[in-house]
Amino acid sequence: MAENFKKSYRFAYLSSLYITILLTLALGVFLYFESILNLFFLIGFAVICYTICFLIVQYRVEKFIYRRVRKIYDDIEMLDVDAIGDSPVTTDMRTLIKEVEKFAQQRKSEIERLKIRETYRKEFMGNVSHELKTPLFTVQGYILTLLDGAMKDPKTLEKYLNRANKGVERLIYIVNDLDMITKLETGDLNLNYTNFDIVELVQSVFDLFEMKASKKNIALTFDMNYTEPIMVHADKERIQQVLSNLIVNSIKYGKEDGTTEVSIEDLIRNKVIVRVTDNGEGIAQAHIPRLFERFYRVDKSGSRKEGGSGLGLAIVKHIIEAHHERIYVESDYRVGSEFSFTLEKVKKFPVVDVGTKTA
Repeated sequence: MAENFKKSYRFAYLSSLYITILLTLALGVFLYFESILNLFFLIGFAVICYTICFLIVQYRVEKFIYRRVRKIYDDIEMLDVDAIGDSPVTTDMRTLIKEVEKFAQQRKSEIERLKIRETYRKEFMGNVSHELKTPLFTVQGYILTLLDGAMKDPKTLEKYLNRANKGVERLIYIVNDLDMITKLETGDLNLNYTNFDIVELVQSVFDLFEMKASKKNIALTFDMNYTEPIMVHADKERIQQVLSNLIVNSIKYGKEDGTTEVSIEDLIRNKVIVRVTDNGEGIAQAHIPRLFERFYRVDKSGSRKEGGSGLGLAIVKHIIEAHHERIYVESDYRVGSEFSFTLEKVKKFPVVDVGTKTA
């Protein structure tokens, strides 16, 4: 920490002035009565007296205040605070108060953020343990039943092994999602950018989940007939994952005989926005700020019955942000929801006619 400090001379200036005036007046009265009053001598005395008083008062005040201020800085420096640690020590009270207030406000904000993170950490650990515990106990139960003698029956053996396999598949699904979201958060997942038709990709996702949607008689449709391709520049595989997660969610929480509609619109110059809209359950406004958190579920009981790892929307958010794009959500409870995200549109270059000119 720098030892140079800002000096405020106001106190020393006024104190020295008062002392000089008092002593000069006293000396002038004394010389007058002694009949040896000399104006030049009196002015010289005033100048010397003022200089000496100013130096002594300023030095003593700074020494007195500096020791106490220095202790404050040292106490703060023990907390590894860069904001104050890099600033020079000042004996100016107004500046010091501002710095300490700024420091206190920063620490208060930091403590609040740490408390929020601690709450999220506890929730995350509880959710992870719950998500892993359920399939683990399921697999363990089937295996123990088989070991107790059920494996002697070929039909029971096959049935229980298939159920145990489903439990293992769910574990692998959760672990893979956790691995992916960790890579996305740390920036270790490389994106393979290509140019592709987003309309064709949406249609392929529709085809993939057509049977799942038909079980609830949910129509997967575009908002209009797209006759021409809309080319975007992104990681095709990851954007397919985004669309899959959003469409699967709309099917899970959609109502019977409902609709999941996808629209693709120009946003600004080189951007398009893809909207996935449904007329399902909708989401209460209180849940929307936390919707993209890992393992956060709006309906704790219903969500688990529907399956999934609880990481789908968190992965969606990280994939879109890894593309340096934005994702939005709008929802009305019991009316429906709309998830939308932006993508970079492939620039179209004008075709130049190089034909020969005619006279």
